[in-house]
Amino acid sequence: MIHTVKINDNSPTGKRIINDLRRYRIAVEFENPALNGVPPEGYITGEDFFSGIKKELKKRCLKNGLL
Repeated sequence: MIHTVKINDNSPTGKRIINDLRRYRIAVEFENPALNGVPPEGYITGEDFFSGIKKELKKRCLKNGLL
């Protein structure tokens, strides 16, 4: 059976629990959501960020007659 657990690693207790779990590599697997390409809620990818910047820059350049 697989259990999904959320541990707050900002607290000392959370850090201790994670360090304890890391000793059991055979039974415990850590997943990093950032590695699978899905940003956490409230975050955007660098690609989305820079595409927004490019659009805004182009809009301002056109508005000011630079392009």
